[in-house]
Parts: sequence; structure tokens; C-alpha cells
Amino acid sequence: MASLRDERFLQKVGDRIRERRAALNLTQAQLADRCGLHRTFIGSVERGERNVAILSLRKIAQALRATPADLLTDSDSQPPS
Repeated sequence: MASLRDERFLQKVGDRIRERRAALNLTQAQLADRCGLHRTFIGSVERGERNVAILSLRKIAQALRATPADLLTDSDSQPPS
């Protein structure tokens, strides 16, 4: 079972994916087609319900013209001290 911290992280990743998809004017179905994944999988990732595998994250990132790091890194976050 994921901790609250893990759940928040997954939600933030999902939010970044949704934001990039929307910026490209793509539906979840269109993004799914571009990366060879199912539409319901994309939806569950965007909602933070899935702990997406690295290879799936890479496919999503490529379809969004991003890097996996772009999707994993919060631009507003500060490194731990």
C-alpha cells in the first residue's frame, strides 16, 4: 500500500502528464494511440491511480515530446536540504 507521500507524488506526475497533453490539444485516446497504451490506462495515470512502469513512462514522455525527467520533476520543488 502506498503512503500518502507516494500518492501525492503519483498525482503530481499525473497532473504534469495531463497538462502537457492538454497543451498539445490531445485527448486521452489520442495520447494512448501515440504511445501504444490503452486510453483507460492513460486516464488512471493522470489521476495518480497507477504506479506507472518506467518503460510506459518513457512511451508517454516521447508521445508528449518530453523526457521522463520532465514528467517526474516538479519545476517548483526544491532539492531536499
